[in-house]
Amino acid sequence: MTVKAKLMDEAAMRRTLVRMSHEIVEKNDTVTELCFLGIHRRGLPLAKELADNVSRFSEIKTRVGSVDITLHRDDRERGQQSEAETKTKIDFPIDNRVVILVDDVICTGRTIRAAMDALVSVGRPAKIQLAVLIDRGHRELPIRGDYVGKNVPTSRKERISVRVTEYDNETGVYVCETDQNN
Repeated sequence: MTVKAKLMDEAAMRRTLVRMSHEIVEKNDTVTELCFLGIHRRGLPLAKELADNVSRFSEIKTRVGSVDITLHRDDRERGQQSEAETKTKIDFPIDNRVVILVDDVICTGRTIRAAMDALVSVGRPAKIQLAVLIDRGHRELPIRGDYVGKNVPTSRKERISVRVTEYDNETGVYVCETDQNN
């Protein structure tokens, strides 16, 4: 893939996550406890930062976990991964809680659908809200973010690359174009 443009640097990402955190507090001001679940991989560091911000800005207690959607994808072949290999890490009950599901990019909505399937296999939240850093359009399912960092219309040949220090040794958001051979 070829980088076409840098959409956000580290400071812009931080400002965007702070704004989203304030929106979460405003929408959930009567909730005493929220759960943030990041979709494995890059959704987890974003979920941690949102949860830290919400805890700092309010008296709302927050917990953070991760959701691995591999077992719930609609494009996987059966038997590709066992339940023992899942990277879902939720060490607190989600029943009757407001769950903020966090991902880096939303496109078709299929990842979010799989994440919701994974959540209801663990418990029954009172409400699921969606926070995404980038919404690039191209929806195939009727799913939208409750908290969106930035809307970035893209072509089908373009991809959004969200890079976080934990996995990429840098932080930023890029628009990339797929190579002609892909």
